[in-house]
Amino acid sequence: MTETAQTVVVSHPLVQHKLTLMRRKETTVAEFRRLLKEISMLLAYEATRDLHVTHMRIETPVQTMENAPVLDGKKLVLIGILRAGLGILDGMLEIVPAARVGHIGMYRNHETLEPVEYFFKVPGKLQDRTVIICDPMLATGNSAVAAVDRIKRNKPGSLKFVCLLACPEGLKTFHEAHPDVPVVTAAVDERLNEKGYIIPGLGDAGDRLFGTR
Repeated sequence: MTETAQTVVVSHPLVQHKLTLMRRKETTVAEFRRLLKEISMLLAYEATRDLHVTHMRIETPVQTMENAPVLDGKKLVLIGILRAGLGILDGMLEIVPAARVGHIGMYRNHETLEPVEYFFKVPGKLQDRTVIICDPMLATGNSAVAAVDRIKRNKPGSLKFVCLLACPEGLKTFHEAHPDVPVVTAAVDERLNEKGYIIPGLGDAGDRLFGTR
């Protein structure tokens, strides 16, 4: 794992192996979907590493245990940016099935590269909750910034952003706007091309996840 104050790159061999398989253009929709779910479970492990725990008294089959650790506080909230964020959301819910779930509908205008919001539905009372926003690609960073802007209006207890791929341009834009929000990602690629796609990247994550063009 490579870590700075703002960005955590999960360099675990399993993550990197699965990411390589996802990058290949020959990978089918079914394989891509399965791999994204598997990687998302591993990213969830890192993104939730600092959740607070408390202790309780339980009975094991052998004896009483006085200080058994359990998660402390209100439940986690996972928010997927539609539509590709659903792929990460599904994987993370395998690890934290009790999490509350929200959705932000947002697409990128391919001419201006600016985000356009069309849907917003998240759990109420985020003040004491840890919120993780999910989207496979942190490319220009504009959609991620807009999503965090929107969630911050609800005053969450804490915020993180989890993505599959990032690039230097996107990270710069994101951290300049939200220096207090950490990013957890599987890789930081070389750059953006003139169309706003990550290079070498893996193409359009939504199209590959859902089999659309």
